[in-house]
Amino acid sequence: MEPDRRRFLKALGVTGLAGLAGCGGGPSESTPTEGEDGAGDGDSGDGDGGDGDGDGMTETDTPGGTETTDAMTPGDVTHVGMVYATGGLGDGSFNDQAQQGLLQAADEFNVEYREAQPDESAQFSNFQQQFAESSDPDYDLVCCIGFLQTEALQTTSENYPDQNFMLVDSVVQADNVASYTFKEHEGSFLVGQLAGLLTARDFAAGAGETAGDSTNVGFVGGVESDLIGKFEAGFTAGAKEADEDVDVITNYVGDFNDPSGGREAALAMYDSGADVVYHAAGNTGTGVFRAAQDRGRFAIGVDRDQSVTKSSFGDVILASMVKRVDTSIFNSVESVVNDDFQGGSIVSLGLEGDGVDITYGQQLGSEIPQGAKDQVGESRTAIVDGDISVPSDPDNV
Repeated sequence: MEPDRRRFLKALGVTGLAGLAGCGGGPSESTPTEGEDGAGDGDSGDGDGGDGDGDGMTETDTPGGTETTDAMTPGDVTHVGMVYATGGLGDGSFNDQAQQGLLQAADEFNVEYREAQPDESAQFSNFQQQFAESSDPDYDLVCCIGFLQTEALQTTSENYPDQNFMLVDSVVQADNVASYTFKEHEGSFLVGQLAGLLTARDFAAGAGETAGDSTNVGFVGGVESDLIGKFEAGFTAGAKEADEDVDVITNYVGDFNDPSGGREAALAMYDSGADVVYHAAGNTGTGVFRAAQDRGRFAIGVDRDQSVTKSSFGDVILASMVKRVDTSIFNSVESVVNDDFQGGSIVSLGLEGDGVDITYGQQLGSEIPQGAKDQVGESRTAIVDGDISVPSDPDNV
């Protein structure tokens, strides 16, 4: 997308935001921010944050490219509304990954979009309705990011049967909703195996090292739920695949935007002997990275390559479990552009099809023993081939 096609407008105050309800135009659009302690959410997070004025909203009109498809004629515009998970943009993780898919679609097709960044779950219904009720523009698709939007969307989709929606990380069974889920447990198995292999040996790289006298690893979750349990289950199974004697310490902070809580949880794990801590906790995970630096240990990121998006912690981030939320967003927008939206469909993305995967850290990846990488690669192939069945429930590990 060409930078000169983007017009940034002033942030709306709370009064202005409330006035949008029921009016043409829908919620306002936000611009991406990226910072070390930026607000975060998840699939692996659901956080709290905003733009500094208390409403978490800014506004932009952002035209996309002008490429046409067989289903389009020159000048046709596809209008997309995006309701992010709480915490909004700048998390270097879940929400930012979702936005990448939207930006790609806007770059490749004639797409105009607006984004809403809720501060709390109670706002999901309001923002979904604002997009659905908008007449100027009339939105062709409303994207809802994160499993915490499920309940609101069940009602919204029923009340607006002519509006197309897509949902990430959960399922709403309705003719006007396309649901996208991921096999997070499969990707988490790979990073768990990596953690288990490294805690069982003496290993030093960057600013971290293993203790050498313990075989402990840790998992920090955001809000305890079936979804985040998939991350925990896969990670634990992978660690046990590496070494049955590996102990996995687990702690749910209860928030996806609590870096201090994440730091405290991870510090307790490191002080109990954990060499590596994996998080599925949105911006709470920023605290995990900080704790790894504080104790000279290692961490594993989630959703995006966090050795890049949280580069100041790249000297302790061994790898990340990447989750291609961007793929689900791009595919759903593309289906609308091509007049092929499949309402009522449920798409599940795993290691097969590159819906999830492991990516090694930019700074530390080359330092990880090749033998460990080879074992992880063999497990990846075995999972795709069906030779390894990864549990999705922590109680079944």
